[in-house]
Amino acid sequence: MFETPLTVVGNIVNDPKRRSVGDQEVLKFRVASNSRRRVADGTWEPGNSLFVTVNCWGRLVSGVGASLGKGSPVIVSGHVHTSEYEDRDGVRRSTLEMRATAVGPDLSRCFARIEKTVSSGSDAAAGPAPDARSTADPTGAGDAESAPATAPDKGLPLSA
Repeated sequence: MFETPLTVVGNIVNDPKRRSVGDQEVLKFRVASNSRRRVADGTWEPGNSLFVTVNCWGRLVSGVGASLGKGSPVIVSGHVHTSEYEDRDGVRRSTLEMRATAVGPDLSRCFARIEKTVSSGSDAAAGPAPDARSTADPTGAGDAESAPATAPDKGLPLSA
């Protein structure tokens, strides 16, 4: 079966819920994506809304769980399907669900600080690579008299 991924941009509308399914964990939340359009007089009017239940599996569970919550502006990409069920009154209903392959903050509407996860390999014991910039000098320029001249945007000496 061929599945085309879909990307949804919106806000998380509920606190993500983590639960176990067999030996795996899943994190579930809903995203609302609202559109609006400009009318002839220049004002905005609300358009259609899309609500999607997002299911995160595997490594997404810990990353999304530690980073995002209710109200977070997100971009979610994954595979969409309809899930049919019977409600408490016996009425047949369906909902749109997405199995997420990627979830992240919408950086057009928020700021984020990225912290990479550390693998359990031998590189993890060494710690992060040292930063070439001085912590005392946030520009990274250092002492202009002792530092060699560098090519713009290259960080290499002009003689290199």
